[in-house]
Amino acid sequence: MLPNAFIGKTKQPTDAELAAALGAAKALWDKLLAALADEYNLTVREWNSYSPKAGWSLRPKSKDRNILYVVPCQGSFYVSFALGDKAVAAARQSDLPQSAVKIINTAKRYTEGTAVRFEIKAVKDIAAAVHLAGIKLAN
Repeated sequence: MLPNAFIGKTKQPTDAELAAALGAAKALWDKLLAALADEYNLTVREWNSYSPKAGWSLRPKSKDRNILYVVPCQGSFYVSFALGDKAVAAARQSDLPQSAVKIINTAKRYTEGTAVRFEIKAVKDIAAAVHLAGIKLAN
């Protein structure tokens, strides 16, 4: 994965800084957030940084539950999920693209869940991320 665009920053990025970092990928970022809001009412979003060394990520949430992390990079971004065992099983049985299932199957498992990350490069990737968000919400 590409490094976070906001490593070393102590304050959350402004809209202008985000747009400058993402470049053309900003349109995909906006489409992803709109799709999450439309499909699952994920309108609560919180910027978070664990440390300046990690950079910043946006967390669409359902109540107090983090559903995914949207991580800005220079010219692109990726999404990250921590999936529990039920969500992993449901994702494997779903109609997600094979490329997404392969990422899930090879993802590292941690105490808090299986760490699934993939870059959003096209509209089809947005559909997979939104579908996976729905699986996480249901499980």
